[in-house]
Amino acid sequence: MPAVRWPAITLPVVDIAPMLGGADAEARGRVAAEIGEACRAHGFFYIAGHGIDEALQARLRDTSRGFFALPAAEKMRVEMRHGGRAWRGYFPVGGELTSGRPDLKEGLYFGTELPPDDPRVRAGWPLHGANLWPAHPLALRAAVLDYMAAATCAAQAVLDAVALGLGLEGDWFRRHYTGDPTVLFRVFRYPPQAPGEAGWGVGEHTDYGLLTLLLQDDVPGLQVRTPQGWLDAPPLPGTLVCNIGDMLDRLTGGTYRSTPHRVRNASGRERFSFPLFFDPDFIARVTPLPEHARIDPGRVAADRSARWDGASVLAPFEGTYGDYLLGKVGKVFPQLREAVG
Repeated sequence: MPAVRWPAITLPVVDIAPMLGGADAEARGRVAAEIGEACRAHGFFYIAGHGIDEALQARLRDTSRGFFALPAAEKMRVEMRHGGRAWRGYFPVGGELTSGRPDLKEGLYFGTELPPDDPRVRAGWPLHGANLWPAHPLALRAAVLDYMAAATCAAQAVLDAVALGLGLEGDWFRRHYTGDPTVLFRVFRYPPQAPGEAGWGVGEHTDYGLLTLLLQDDVPGLQVRTPQGWLDAPPLPGTLVCNIGDMLDRLTGGTYRSTPHRVRNASGRERFSFPLFFDPDFIARVTPLPEHARIDPGRVAADRSARWDGASVLAPFEGTYGDYLLGKVGKVFPQLREAVG
């Protein structure tokens, strides 16, 4: 098989295969060091060796394209308002807000599939329940659930490396936060934007959780903000993009930074992306990691001034991850604020 030729980039590529089992401590330590350096320098990196089968990725792409090719009325049969407190389903172009502005994308929201007799569903927990599955294509359900399971394994492996890089035991996050993670998955379609067209597929933002794993198709559009300016993060064969979110930034006291990013599809073709958000247990208490319990107020002020929205992720917070997450929901979908509050 010929070697993969990647374009010239500055974001690192980390092979996480040693974290998925069978590797010795030295190999795992090398992965942890590379990811730790990437989290401090960029907050963004690519991962190879993630264990997600290429055929599964193709199934996900093909079935997703089939859904978005349906007439608008058919897609609206699984509109998000039908998902209620579970916060699942379809939204049309302009139906999601970033920093208060409509995004130029449409999407499908999924999460961990729970039956109606699950105690969390019976108790009415927000963001917990069943997904809304479209009638066509039928194969979408299996593709989404299989991909979510595979990507969740990869995310746990990345967090094991993050823990080691912070001087913690490899299973620290599993024991304290992600033994029963909050997993949210999206399928986004970005229509091509005409030259000079105003707006963004997704405006500048940071993700609010622990980790995001992003599968891209072959169409570029993702950009990452660096001290030197905006950097393209194009699709690389065999890799996923990984970035840390505000919660990991908070837990590490700003040692690992959540990095602003945005999307503009100027390719002339439709673009698909598949982000999986891997976050703490809904009822986990948010507390800093060891050695990061005290944050200087001046650091909070500096963080606030550096953020595009003027909000510091290091500001004091008391409560569960669910409390934190629900505080974000209404800003993205104001019409769902009451349904999930």
